[in-house]
Amino acid sequence: MSTVLYSSPIFGPVRSRRLGISLGINLMPADGKICTFDCIYCECGRNAAHRPGLHRPSREDVRKALESRLQEMKAVGPEPNVLTFAGNGEPTAHPDFPGIVTDVLELRDRYFPEAQVSVLSNGTRIFDDEVFGALLRLDNNIQKLDTVNPEYIGLIDSPVGRYDVEKTIDRLCQFDGRVMIQTMFLTGTLDGRDMDNTGDAFVEPWIAALERIRPYRVFIYTVDRETPVSTLAKASAQVLDAIAARVREHGFETVVSY
Repeated sequence: MSTVLYSSPIFGPVRSRRLGISLGINLMPADGKICTFDCIYCECGRNAAHRPGLHRPSREDVRKALESRLQEMKAVGPEPNVLTFAGNGEPTAHPDFPGIVTDVLELRDRYFPEAQVSVLSNGTRIFDDEVFGALLRLDNNIQKLDTVNPEYIGLIDSPVGRYDVEKTIDRLCQFDGRVMIQTMFLTGTLDGRDMDNTGDAFVEPWIAALERIRPYRVFIYTVDRETPVSTLAKASAQVLDAIAARVREHGFETVVSY
């Protein structure tokens, strides 16, 4: 497969399916992947296949690189819609994530005050109070919830450490609606096992979890690039639209990316 690894600490801008023109902030090394999940669909590949040799960028590295890039964009464009914490692994796993959030918000306000600041996170660090507080300061606090089935989570997301989906949902509820949920729907197989999570057995309990969390937006998407597991496949637009319609019936704003 063709693996996508991102420059660090700044990459792009790229055109995001969900967020528009996005300037990426990668808090992981540029030459490998560090993540608290090991998702079988991740465009950055599996963790073990991409061990980095470089260190994470420091808080000062991020601040300097971001300011330089924003100055360039201010002078010659393009104007970003959003600054997004993403890249080669879980951004909130950086030990200085809360402080980096402070710096990014300050630079955003100085150069592009109309731009939003987002994070694409898997939710594994939301039990850290400082991380939780930093996430509340962002415009788009986007947290992953691919399913509520623990066995399926073990297969599709492959958490590196302990992960309790019920405790995670309880913690997501504590954002008091100031959170978005993103969910990957796909089909195909893993070692001969059906990996389709688009049926009622997965969708109904997932919607029940949304009712508890009360996110102000739900992102539904499917695989867009090659995946580390070649037997995975996209969910169809028709299926995604049907799931989205059910979510909207429960009153949630829903965005679908095909």
